[in-house]
Order: sequence, then structure tokens, then C-alpha cells
Amino acid sequence: MSKLLFAWDYSSYPGAKTYPNLFQPIRIGNLTIPNRIKYAATEDNFNDPEGFITDADVAYMRARAEGVVGGLCVMQGVYMDLGRQGQGYVGQAAAWHDRFVPGLKRIADAIHDERAVAGFQLMHCGRVGAVEVERCQAPSYVPQRLRVFKPVEAMSKEDIRRGVEEHADAARRGIEAGFDVMEISGIVGYLLSNFISSYTNRRTDEYGGDIRGRMRFAVEVIQAVKAVCGTDVPLGIRLCCEELLDDVRGNSPAESIASYQIAEEAGVDYISVTAGWQESIVPVISRDVPMGSWLHLAKRAKEHVKVPIQMAYRLFKPDLPDRAIGAGELDVWEMCRPMIADPLMPKKVLEGREEDIRFCVACNLCLARLFRDAPMTCYINPRCAHEHDPRFTPQPAAEPKTVLVVGAGPAGLECAYVAAQRGHEVHVYDRRPVVGGTLNEAARAPYGDEELLTCRDYQKTQCEKAGVEFHLGVEVTPERIAEEAPDTVVLATGPVYVRGQGAGFERDNVVNVLDVMAGTAAVGARVVVWGNRKPGIGVALKLAREGKRVTLVGRNRSAGFDINPSFKWRYMIYLRQNKVTAYNDCDIEEIQDGAVVVRTYDGYRFPVACDTVVVTERERNDALKPAVQAEGIELFVIGDALVPRNLSSAVHDGYRIGLRI
Repeated sequence: MSKLLFAWDYSSYPGAKTYPNLFQPIRIGNLTIPNRIKYAATEDNFNDPEGFITDADVAYMRARAEGVVGGLCVMQGVYMDLGRQGQGYVGQAAAWHDRFVPGLKRIADAIHDERAVAGFQLMHCGRVGAVEVERCQAPSYVPQRLRVFKPVEAMSKEDIRRGVEEHADAARRGIEAGFDVMEISGIVGYLLSNFISSYTNRRTDEYGGDIRGRMRFAVEVIQAVKAVCGTDVPLGIRLCCEELLDDVRGNSPAESIASYQIAEEAGVDYISVTAGWQESIVPVISRDVPMGSWLHLAKRAKEHVKVPIQMAYRLFKPDLPDRAIGAGELDVWEMCRPMIADPLMPKKVLEGREEDIRFCVACNLCLARLFRDAPMTCYINPRCAHEHDPRFTPQPAAEPKTVLVVGAGPAGLECAYVAAQRGHEVHVYDRRPVVGGTLNEAARAPYGDEELLTCRDYQKTQCEKAGVEFHLGVEVTPERIAEEAPDTVVLATGPVYVRGQGAGFERDNVVNVLDVMAGTAAVGARVVVWGNRKPGIGVALKLAREGKRVTLVGRNRSAGFDINPSFKWRYMIYLRQNKVTAYNDCDIEEIQDGAVVVRTYDGYRFPVACDTVVVTERERNDALKPAVQAEGIELFVIGDALVPRNLSSAVHDGYRIGLRI
């Protein structure tokens, strides 16, 4: 008889009718889960340096537990060894001693408070671990491709035996803490995947050799943990279905499928499908990978094993997993980043409020911060990492004010709806007839940037629901500010696009990046883009894909200075693939007929053939500040008007000022 922890009835909800497969129960082991939704384990670096659970982590998990509306909510993977070689993140939770159990119980209790199923993950980070010690553990000495990781120490058989025991001991602690489902992490370059992969396992003993030998450690871990779990606690494992390591002799797809079959034989109750390693050079989860690209891996797994198959990986919209589940190609929809961006995403799907979802834009800022030993934050969700802090939740204003927001870009819109939710009367002005500001042009860049418009659409909806009044196609002048006499003015006017100091920037063939992205500027066959930050890269790639010969010239020492490193590497590859020549740490000294003169940082000059120069360099916008200050009105300057940066900075600026007014 299967056990049901919490009864849920979804029949009256509109989302259950639109996506009937997502809100059907599923049996995993001897446990019935009310729906097919799972928040998948994600590190967050919120815990203290010793691995003890903090208020921040409990609140973060509570929000995601509410979001899964009765589904499975799995806490971050815990490290299990006193020596901390398995620890891959500075704020990773620990489970190597009984004294960690009370803190872990706080998370299990928080998940249960939201009537969701609590999952506990065991994660030894292997060759990407040892964040606080000198050497990491792995089956064989194979140097990492990424220099950020620690030197590798090959494990002895005694180390392997101890590793199996540590998994079992930590599993016992998870069960004592009250978790309902156990999960083993064997993905992306963590320890189990190191043993499974032919890339990192060069052993000649019984733990190496063919795929069955390389799976031996995983099998022993599964069996030891299964013995602890018994029949009441289901056990799952996350495994790569494709390592995407062909260039370094990684596993073949057939070997990966064999690892699934062996794990099933060993006793797992479900398998979570993943693709790629941290050392893979193939893009997997960035927005240049179309949504649904990896569903064929779930289908492949379903064809070879009988246990339920779960998967995340670019499934940001509910129609994709719902259709796959209905077709018998997937069993459970996993989410990591979509529920970082909006912890209540599946709840909003269930309630038929998809217009209220703040969709992830697959920028990978969350991962970039983790890999640099910083607490996780979200590019577009300012509350992420602050769920425990009431100051980050909009509260009714002590004194309602009339607020004039100048600029309907992402900074202005974010500020407007937050301020309006707090009870202020908010008016948003923009000289354009549409909202979104320069996001409308930025989204025309190739490789998935159209997904950025989900941010605009979300903000516009929230403004409308909060009662924000729009005045579009209206220019705000000093006279209008004096006439309106609001209590507060927020300048979200965007940056000023500046022409260079060199001769020739006044020529007719010098055009603005916004006009080029909008398609309203004439552009010749040979183009020089001035500015090597994200706006310059975006327009350079767009023009190169249109067949232009493009040269990128910028003052920063490397292109993409303002792009987070977990995404920047993709742009660098695309620049090369599209034959864009980049001159970094350089400037344009002069624009001549048919050419520009480029000057390097050390004074060397050379010509570049050119028909059109595209200006992307930006400065802050002080245009209306004196007028507001002259009236003695409370003033805030946000977004690119304050300092030209990126979409994330605009959203976070807007949110925080919306809270402050």
C-alpha cells in the first residue's frame, strides 16, 4: 500500500485543466506524490561556514515548498565528510555529524508546513570539491580543465569504503531530520560521476575498467543508502544521460544508459536525467539552447528503464513537460532556476496566473555567484536570498505619496509596481509609445535574447494590477515636473549614448545601436561597433548573422566585461564563429572615408575598413536632475540613468527604491 503524506485536490483549479498531466499523482517507491512537480536540489551558499543551516536557507526552502503545491521539494546537496573534501561550496550544508540534524530538521519541517514532500540529497563534490581544503578526491589523478578547482588526489580503496559509509550515515541523519525522499547526486563532475565516466576514471582495479566496473562505487553507495532507507523512504539518483565530454573521451550515450540500468538493478526508485558536466564545452542550460532541447534524453531513458524519470534542463514553460508526460516521455517536471526566479511558479500555473510568473532568462548569474563563493542571487528576482528579511517584502507605506517615474524601462517598471503595491499613487511617463525601454532593442540580439522580453511583460502586468497609470508617448520636461509637483520623482531615463572623442564621430555614417537593433538605421557591408560590452556584442552578432563584416572595438581589456562569466564564454565562442574581429583595450582615434583608425592602449595605430560605425558606449543620464532638485522634490536615480550596467542592475535598483519611497 502506497503512503500519501498530504492529500491535495487540484480538480477545481484552472491550471489542472490546462495542464492535466502535471497535476496527476505519481508513485515513487512506496510513496505517492500528489503531482509531477519537483523543486530540484540547488546549492545556494546561504549556510554558515561550518555547514549549519541558517534562517536564510530555511526561508528560501519554505518559499519553494509553497511553490510546488504538494510536490517534491529537495534541499541542497549536503557534504558528508569531516575532512571537507566533498564540500564544493562555501555555504553548503553539512551532514557528517549528528549535531547537524536539528538544523536539517528545520528545513524538513518548513517543507512539511507547506504540505509538500521533503527531499534530502547526498552530494560529494569529488574533483570539483575541496573548496576549503587543499586537495579534492577522485577515482584517478586527471587534472581539471578549469583552473579554479583544487588538485586531484586519487582515492584508495579505504577512501572508497569510507565514502560509502559516509553516504549511509548522512542518509540516516536525513531520515532522522524528517525527510521523506532520499536522493544521491551523481552528475556534472561530482564524485559519483567521476567514477562512472571514462574521462576521469582510469583505475585498473574493480572500481575501474568497463561501465559496470566504473559503476561499482555508485552501486555500493546505492545499496548502503537503500539499506538505511528501507521500504518507507524512496531513493533516487541523478545521473548524466549524456556527459558531452567526447573531446576528452567521456562516456558514450550507450554507456550512460547502461549506468541507468545498473542503478535500477541496484535498487533506485527513480532517476533524474541530466546532460553535461561543468567541464563540458557544449552549452546545456544557457538561453542560446532552445527550450525543450534535452527532452529526447528523458525519452531515451524511459525506453531503457522502468523507474520514473525526472528532468529539468530548459523546461521553463509548463506546456513542454505537460506534453512530454502525456506522451510517456517524462514522469516528473524538475525545476531549479525557474523557481529561483519565481519560487511560486508552479503554484501560479495551477491557479491559472501564468501572466504573474517572473520567468527565468537563463543568464546563469545564480551559478556564477556560487562558483565564486558568494551567496546565490537571481538576475531578475530581487527577493532571492532575502526571503527571511521582511525589509525585502513590500509593506504598506507609512505616508502614501504621488510618485512620478520617468522611464518605462525595466528599472522604472520595477520601481513603479512595487511602490504602487505599497499604496503610493504612481505615474509612469515615457516618450516612447511602448513600455520596456531599451529592452525592446536588446531582445533583438541573437541566441535566445528574445527571452528577455518575459521580464518586460511580467513588469507591465504587475504595474497594471497595482494601479500604475501610464503616460506613454509623453516627454517629461522641467516644466511638466514643476506643474505636476509630485512628492517623489524617480529618474529611470536610461543612459546617454555618447560619441567618441576622436575626429569624425559627427559623420552621417555614425549610427546609434538602438536604431540598428530596431532596423531603422542604414548599415553598410563593413561595420565597426564601438564598445565591447553587452550592447556592442549583441549588435555585432546580429549584424554578423545578417552577413556584415563586423569589427568590435572597445576600451575594456576583454569583451563582455559586464556579462557574468557563466554566460560570457558563450558569447566569446559566437564572436569567433561569426568571424567578428575584436580589438579590446582599444579606442577609435579617427573616422575617415571608408575606414576608422584604431589606437591600442600603448599608442599603436592601424586602419580598419569601414562603411558604418555603430555607437554603443553609454554614460549616466543627468538631464532632469537639476530640474527636480530645483523644485525640492524627493529624487531617486536608478538603472542606467545612474550608472550604465545591465538588466539585472536595473531590476534590482527599481525594486529597492520601490521599497524605500
